[in-house]
Amino acid sequence: MSTDGWSRTARIMRRAAFGVTGSDVDRVGSAVEAWVDDALNDGPDPGVDATPPPSFPTLPALPADATQEQRQARNKAYTDQGNQLVSWWLTRMLAAHRPVRERMTFAWHNHWATSLSKVKQASLMLRQNQLLRSQGFGSFTTLAQQMVVDPALLLWLDAEKNTRAAPNENLARELMELFTLGVGGGYTEDDVKQAARALTGWRVAADGTVSNDPKRTDPGPETVLGTTARFTPSTLVEAILSAPAHPRYLATRWWHQLASGDAIGDDALARVVAAYGPGRDSKALLAAILVDPAFAAAAGTIVASPVEWVVGAMRTLAIPSTPSAVQEALGLLRRLGQVPFMPPNVSGWPSGASWSSTAAASTRAAAATRMATLADLSAVANAGPASRNDAVAHLLALDHFTPRTVTALALAKGNPQQLVATALISPDYLVV
Repeated sequence: MSTDGWSRTARIMRRAAFGVTGSDVDRVGSAVEAWVDDALNDGPDPGVDATPPPSFPTLPALPADATQEQRQARNKAYTDQGNQLVSWWLTRMLAAHRPVRERMTFAWHNHWATSLSKVKQASLMLRQNQLLRSQGFGSFTTLAQQMVVDPALLLWLDAEKNTRAAPNENLARELMELFTLGVGGGYTEDDVKQAARALTGWRVAADGTVSNDPKRTDPGPETVLGTTARFTPSTLVEAILSAPAHPRYLATRWWHQLASGDAIGDDALARVVAAYGPGRDSKALLAAILVDPAFAAAAGTIVASPVEWVVGAMRTLAIPSTPSAVQEALGLLRRLGQVPFMPPNVSGWPSGASWSSTAAASTRAAAATRMATLADLSAVANAGPASRNDAVAHLLALDHFTPRTVTALALAKGNPQQLVATALISPDYLVV
C-alpha cells in the first residue's frame, strides 16, 4: 500500500475510533471502506460484555421542610452516582473491542449535549446514553423522536416549565437551532413559539417516567414550518426534519465533528447528503463522511479533544482499564476540561484551538509522561537507536514526524518512555 493510502487509512481509523496503532492500520490496509462498514455495525464485543452499565436506585424525594444536612446528603448521593456513571463509561471506552461504537456514541452525546450538572440523576443520563448507543446508527428520525421526550433532555431544557399558561421555548428552540436545522435553517421566531406550544405539558416523575398532563398542554392546533396540525412530539419532529435545511445541517455538523473544523466543500456535502438519503440513515451519513475523498484531504485540521486524546493514548499504549487507571484518567479529564456527561452547555464542548492552551499543554505533558511509564514500550526499546523514531511513529499510527517534532524527539535521546511521551504531546499526534 502506498504511503498516501496508509495515511488515509490511519486518519479514518483514528477519527472513527478511540486509540489506533500502526499495526491496526497495517491489518486493515487498503480495505478501509470494509472496515468502516463493519465498525459501524453492532457485533460481539467481550469488552462491552465485561462492562455492564451500573444500576442506580431512585433516590427518595426530599420533604418540603428538608434540612440543610438532608440537602447536602442528597447532593452527595447525586455526585457519587454521577462519578460512578462517568467511571463506567470511561472503563467501557477503554475496554471495548469495537471502540467505534463508543466513539460515535460520545459524538452523539456532544450533538444532543445534556449534562449531569442540571439533570442530577445518573439513571436518566444513563438511559439517554443507552438511547444514543442503540439508535444513533439507524434512522435519525427515530432517534430525534425519542430524544424529544427523553427525560434527561426534558429536564435539561426546562420542558417541565413549558405549560399552556407560560410556554417555555428552550426545547423547541434548541431542537431547531442545534439538533436539526441550524441557525438560519429556514424557521422563524413564530415557528419556535408554535413548536413550544406543541411541546407543552410534558413532565418527568421522580423515577424518570415521562407523561403528558392534559391540563398543562396547549390544545392546538399549531402551525410549524407551514404545516398546521395538533402535533404530537413525533409528528412535530417529522415536520421539522422535512425542512430542506435539515440534511445539509446534520451533514455539516458531523463533518465538523469527524473530518475538519473547516467548511465542507459543496461536492463532499452533496455526497454525504445523498448517502443520508430520504430515509435519514445516520449510519450511512457517518460512513459517507469517513470514506469521502475530502476526508483524507482534511488531515491536520482537528485538534483531538481531551477525551479523544486520553482514551486514545491509553488504548494505543495498551494501558489496562483498572479502577485506579480510570480514576487517574477522570482526574486528568477534569483538569483538561472535558468530562463525559458534563458538557458545559447545550451547544456541547468547544473544539479546535480551545484545547491548546498553555495550561493544557503542561497538564498533557505530565500526563503523557505518566502514561508512558505505565505502557509496555518493548517495541520501541528493542528498535535500534536509528529507527526508534520510526518505531514510535508506527506505534501511534503516524506515517512520519515533522522536522519540528524530530527536533523535540532528539532531546529525549535513547529514552523510550520520554520518546513516546514527547510524541504524544506533539502536534503530529494531537492535530489529526
